[in-house]
Amino acid sequence: MITVVVCTACGQQEESIDGKRPGEHFADRVERAIEQRATSDVGEPAVQLQRTRCLMSCKRACSAALHQSGKYSYVFGEFTPDADSADALLDFAAGYRVSDTGQVPFKQWPQGIKGHFVARIPPLQLPQATESTESSNSSSKSEVSHG
Repeated sequence: MITVVVCTACGQQEESIDGKRPGEHFADRVERAIEQRATSDVGEPAVQLQRTRCLMSCKRACSAALHQSGKYSYVFGEFTPDADSADALLDFAAGYRVSDTGQVPFKQWPQGIKGHFVARIPPLQLPQATESTESSNSSSKSEVSHG
């Protein structure tokens, strides 16, 4: 299952009239959008929401992260806490869901997600085919590639 993590502390200096921060409003919008979308084949939602107090992306609030085991994870920022942003995030999640690696081709990105990427994080567990190839080609120490 895909997990969408939304920072509820985003917009720390921008309290709204009802006392909620913009991040809380964004989490509410994402939750409503998830509820409105279809469920997976097993009757469970294809996406679950997790609220967190901080994604440490304060300069790029409202922030969210997207992850699923064995796939690349993404961090997004600078969303407005509205239904259009929530829909764009979940539209990207739909492409992410059908991708084996989590990589969604640029031409499939919803317009509302473009310009909101903060980071792409490699999966913690590599697919088995890649893992066996890499273990035969490298030593036991980790390598970081910049490029």
